[in-house]
Amino acid sequence: MSADVDTWRGRAAEEDAERTEAERGSAVRLRASSRVLLGALLRPHRRSLLWIVALLLLQSVAEMAGPFLVKLGIDDGIPPLLRHPRDYGVLIGVAVAFVLTAIAAYFGKRGFVTLSGRIGQAMLFDLRNRVYRHFQRLSVGFHERYTSGRMISRLTSDMDSISELFDGGVEDLVLSVLSVFSVAVVMLLLDVPLALVTLVLFPILLWLTRWFQRSSAIAYRRTREAVALVIVHFVESMGGIRAVQAFRREKRNEEIFEAVNRNYRDANVAAMRLIAIFSPGIKLIGNVTIAIVLTYGGYRVMHGQTQIGVLAAFLLYLRKFFDPMQDLSQFYNSLQSATAALEKLSGVLDERPGVPEPTTPTALPAPRGAVDLTGVAFGYRPDRPVLPTLDLHIPAGQTVALVGATGAGKTTVAKLVSRFYDPTAGVVRLDGADVRAVADEELRRAVVMVTQENYLFSGTVADNIRFGRPPATDEEVVAAARAIGADGFIRALPEGYETDVRKRGGRLSAGQRQLVAFARAFLADPAVLILDEATSSLDIPSERLVQRALRTILAERTAIVIAHRLSTVEIADRVLVLEGGRIVEDGPPSELISGGGRYATLHQQWLDSLV
Repeated sequence: MSADVDTWRGRAAEEDAERTEAERGSAVRLRASSRVLLGALLRPHRRSLLWIVALLLLQSVAEMAGPFLVKLGIDDGIPPLLRHPRDYGVLIGVAVAFVLTAIAAYFGKRGFVTLSGRIGQAMLFDLRNRVYRHFQRLSVGFHERYTSGRMISRLTSDMDSISELFDGGVEDLVLSVLSVFSVAVVMLLLDVPLALVTLVLFPILLWLTRWFQRSSAIAYRRTREAVALVIVHFVESMGGIRAVQAFRREKRNEEIFEAVNRNYRDANVAAMRLIAIFSPGIKLIGNVTIAIVLTYGGYRVMHGQTQIGVLAAFLLYLRKFFDPMQDLSQFYNSLQSATAALEKLSGVLDERPGVPEPTTPTALPAPRGAVDLTGVAFGYRPDRPVLPTLDLHIPAGQTVALVGATGAGKTTVAKLVSRFYDPTAGVVRLDGADVRAVADEELRRAVVMVTQENYLFSGTVADNIRFGRPPATDEEVVAAARAIGADGFIRALPEGYETDVRKRGGRLSAGQRQLVAFARAFLADPAVLILDEATSSLDIPSERLVQRALRTILAERTAIVIAHRLSTVEIADRVLVLEGGRIVEDGPPSELISGGGRYATLHQQWLDSLV
């Protein structure tokens, strides 16, 4: 069992690392890319950022004024009272100043939280849109290797990490930095010898901070990788719950989940252990420094070398010097997690589509549907060609059936014509235009593929049919369903065309889902229609219904039909038998049957299976 867990974890970890070093790129490139992405997100808010800086300065100055006002009250306000009991002028002035600084700090804090929250959410809104838009534009090849769990991780846990940074981390960082530098300057102005004493333990403080920076960077990258594994396994298990339960996989999946969940727990414990060392360490150094300053400062007060108000202010400023250091530990917590998340998102956004949009697209004003493959070669892996060299001409309006054994290259031909992939050699043309030069929007209107696992979205039957052409009217939706023979079963549903099909069309049978997919394709009215095993999930009555409708659907349009059920092939004008990525037979079905070749053998085997 542990070997199974290790194998799954290794596979998932390898996937999350973008499979190869060449694809993933170096850590340096990812960090540089994430900085570019952050700059792009911040650029629209430059003017607002200036207001944020002003509000933070207002808040910092107001908070820094407190200890100095204490010094004024002790050294300049109390002595006059000792001489003249009713001389409250200085103390009243100090009290008024305290109130004013408190009001300034309140409005500075309020303004900052409001404005930074607005900017942070606007940036997250922009980032989510960028990632979602980019995921949609990436080619099918990317989605076939990039699991849905990892996509969900990018849009949920990674976004949450960045959100946590925007929600409070940035304020903590800026205020902490301003506090440390301003306190250092003020302490030097108050009393140089006391300020120098505070530097005794400063090298230890710098070493501890640097150690935490390096260690936490590693720890939080590990937590991002670990949580991605948890999400990936959860999504895969729940997405395939039918197979899990059918093969009694629950126990094994629980063991795998426990392993990746334990890995995530251990990664978080390791990260928290760093904080458990850093935060108390800062506190210890701060308390020791305060003890040293109090001892030496008391000595200076006793010998008249400084005032007691200066010592009191100095001790208060020391708190403002070391407390931000502890805040920085929490900030680093958020920063390292957000940095790791931003790098992962940058890696996704750096992915280039395998089938990029043409820079100068060729127009297809009225596509007829003529398809040509000239010298086409293709392989999903460079060392494993699927199509060695393929030449094929399909005239406009012809229905061509592709048959052959599994792995012969039938679906690959369909994917190349649909431009889900580009050939490694040769060219695929539609009406004489290289499909690589046709804009995606125009090509998708001209070429539509219906597969065995056509996806139905949550929503009504009408919505799913209208997916083929969103502006279609209700009458056009009904006409499309009637044309392919789906109108009868749809009207028999509880709410007819307004029946919610539920998740992935779970309310409908496999055959009904396929009929809805046919209606969707018919409504799209493409010049080229590709049916990839599109009738394999239909029962015999549904298949016969579709067979009658197909002749109407395929009329006056080019069709490429891939099917193991040769009953579907019988409607074709022409049959191509593929073997090893090559066409070994080509002709009308009746001629190939009488010819005694491979197709004749397949046809006889199909007839024998019906007996």
